[in-house]
Amino acid sequence: MTANVDRASRLGLLIKLGLFVMLLVAANQAGNWVMAELGFHISPRTEQVVHRAIMTAMAIYVLLMALPFVPGIEIGLALMVMFGASIVPLVYAATVVALILGFLLGRLVPQRTVIELLELLRLRRLQELVLRVEPLDSRERLAFLLQNARSRWVPFLLKHRFFAVAVALNIPGNAMIGGGGGISFLAGFSRLFSVPAYALTVAVAVAPFPLLVLLTGG
Repeated sequence: MTANVDRASRLGLLIKLGLFVMLLVAANQAGNWVMAELGFHISPRTEQVVHRAIMTAMAIYVLLMALPFVPGIEIGLALMVMFGASIVPLVYAATVVALILGFLLGRLVPQRTVIELLELLRLRRLQELVLRVEPLDSRERLAFLLQNARSRWVPFLLKHRFFAVAVALNIPGNAMIGGGGGISFLAGFSRLFSVPAYALTVAVAVAPFPLLVLLTGG
């Protein structure tokens, strides 16, 4: 009976994982479609079409940026390149909202689900770590991780975790570690960041490039 329950649990987890992968594939395709649609020519006759396209692009951009391993930033960059400084505040606000949304998604994911996934993937050490920190609050987690760190860099990164996140969000090629959505998701899942503090970190971290475009006029 127990074996049947375990098989059913693993099957359910595999189905969820498969659905998530399908979502990522669909999100990447949506991003490609938006990038293609942004190649329109602007004229007085197409002004309404352009407005609708921009609003659609921004909505998709927020969803893509909030997901791990989905390169959504290209849409925001394309919009800023095409429209210059006039669209920068909208793209900046959408980016901040998307990264906060990714953070909240990380907060909402049940830690038990991640523990089961780690067991399925045979990542025993990581599974044991998550099991040990699961019942702890944020302060207890931080103290535990600092005390049990095996690398000298881990305590430094934990103590300066807000700065570390800000740097990670701006590293070229951060898609290899999940992109902005993945970084935000992990930050939320870790329970080491409060929502207001993370929102402020994101607001500051993503500001340099939009500010540069504003100052230079695109």
